[in-house]
Amino acid sequence: MSAPRVAVFAFDIAEASQIKTIRAIRAAGAGVESLSFRRDNMNAGFQPDWEDTPLGHAPNGVGPRRILALLRGGMRVLLRRRALRRADVFLARNLDMALLALLGRWASGNRAPLVYQCLDIHGLFARRGPLAALARRAEAMVLRRTHRLVLSSPRFLEAHFGPVHDWQGKTQVIENRIFWPGSPPPRPAAALRNPGPLRVGWVGTLRCPRTLALLAETADRMGPRVQIVLRGVVHGHQLPDFGKVISASPNMHYDGPYAYPEGLAQAYSGLDCVWAQDLWQRGGNSDWLLPNRLYEAGYFGCPSIAIAGTETACVVRGRALGLVIPEARADILVPALEASHTARGQLRRGLLARPDDAFCLTTDEIARMLD
Repeated sequence: MSAPRVAVFAFDIAEASQIKTIRAIRAAGAGVESLSFRRDNMNAGFQPDWEDTPLGHAPNGVGPRRILALLRGGMRVLLRRRALRRADVFLARNLDMALLALLGRWASGNRAPLVYQCLDIHGLFARRGPLAALARRAEAMVLRRTHRLVLSSPRFLEAHFGPVHDWQGKTQVIENRIFWPGSPPPRPAAALRNPGPLRVGWVGTLRCPRTLALLAETADRMGPRVQIVLRGVVHGHQLPDFGKVISASPNMHYDGPYAYPEGLAQAYSGLDCVWAQDLWQRGGNSDWLLPNRLYEAGYFGCPSIAIAGTETACVVRGRALGLVIPEARADILVPALEASHTARGQLRRGLLARPDDAFCLTTDEIARMLD
């Protein structure tokens, strides 16, 4: 039996989690052709080493320019309709890519199953007004044609797909764990770090103004007793004052972006704990998602910090991954950091005693997704 061929409709071919998904599919033994947009958020020089059809540039946000990009992308999908006849599975992340996947499926005459992958619930779905209603209607249409819904957090089903769409079809949760294309790097020793300022990390996609403000206030309150270390890709359209905030705080340091996943070991090196909570869309997506940081930090023995009432906090508390504080306020975070020295040591030892697959994605999960 020949290997299955997957047509991946990618919202940003250079985005780390999108690359991770495609590499994991290939490692599971499937062939891949991607049809992809590109944004300007990260990995500007990235070039895929698999067959890829560029769909053009996609701007951030929802608006006329995004719709125009989708229309142009749709024309390029139509031009690939003959090649799409070979696909055994159509995989699309997020609503706009699922619509293009259905277009390609229809134009090619290929009735291969559609897998709809969701790593975030866009705030648009919870709004009122004609555009939000249209988005929900479009997603309902996609779900009627979806063979399997793949979620990175079980809360997405409870908070969105269940109550909004009454989804009762096939569902698979594949959390945002690390995928190593080769052998994983060695994990650090369980010994505590040398004495010195407490090192608190914010690692990954840096796009949340509330988190930046919280960490800046924490740095100001604690002074030389703490170093706030930021590593990853800064979304300038969300954090226009990022450079100004960093330069104003002598105990905040931005160490730049890193390669994924090769740079993870260095990104988490020397950190005592990690700010894991997403505050970007509180009351919605931020309360429901499970971020990459949970698994990356856990693999490298760094306890995570989360906010009570979120799915992130439920997992942090339930799996003993770190600390949970009641609110995202500096006057709460500072005493929690100061009082948690013993707890952090115990958490670190517990994290590093766990098997790798507690934090790493397996090809078996991907194979089930494509079944």
